[in-house]
Amino acid sequence: MQDYYYMLVVKPSSHLELFSDFLVDVLPVGFEEIDDGFIIRSEEDLETVQWGIEQFSEALQRALGEVIDVDMTLTKEKNDDWIAQYQQGISPVEIAPFYIHPTWEEPKEGMLNIAIDPALAFGTGHHPTTASCLRGIAKYVKEGDVVMDVGCGSGILAIAAIKKGAVVDACDTDPLSVENASVNAEQNHISYRRLWEGPINETDEKYDVIIANIVADVLVFIASDLRKRLREGGVLILSGIMDKYEDKVLRAYKNFELTERLVENEWVTLVVTQKGNA
Repeated sequence: MQDYYYMLVVKPSSHLELFSDFLVDVLPVGFEEIDDGFIIRSEEDLETVQWGIEQFSEALQRALGEVIDVDMTLTKEKNDDWIAQYQQGISPVEIAPFYIHPTWEEPKEGMLNIAIDPALAFGTGHHPTTASCLRGIAKYVKEGDVVMDVGCGSGILAIAAIKKGAVVDACDTDPLSVENASVNAEQNHISYRRLWEGPINETDEKYDVIIANIVADVLVFIASDLRKRLREGGVLILSGIMDKYEDKVLRAYKNFELTERLVENEWVTLVVTQKGNA
């Protein structure tokens, strides 16, 4: 291990989800999500990564026709400080009845505990969309329900549904997500009924609840697939939606009944219910 590592703190003024997707695609190393951005750490100099983020920001501004400021700070840190700093920066999240905590923190009595260590860009409950989905699961998932988690990432939402007594399938098109979801299931001493790499249309199963915390454009694209896989009267929990794209998603699901909107900052989670032959 080298004596020093490099740390790049990236804080975009908007479109965190798009920056996150970009980092997942281009980074050879993992990164940590924080409330207003990301932290990238590597033993290799991160100046090229910094330049790449600047180029992506400029391209995004041209594509969207809006100003996006990105504050970036690159520092050189002592390697022996890394573990302590990292652990101090990760706090448990309580969203009743769930308590999401890293493995170095103790579980909380009387709660449904989910132990997840941050890895790459995967969810730990801190992001508003993950938190809203957990609230939706707490309210709409019942014991014995058959549940699907589309784009499962860390598996946190699937694990939450299992903790509520549901039978759960999960999928993701990203192999790293599938691997991470599998590790987290073992860590929490639970198992999915099925976990696979690929889209939801690789199953013919019908579900009582489908959770999809992705992005607005993908939710629009897969609307037909989700409808086919939902039982009559079933519930969709749709998230990853920035408020300005909400109408686009609602149009794609116009044959569903809007049951609830969960809003946090600029992020919206929609709970919609299957209506007859929707």
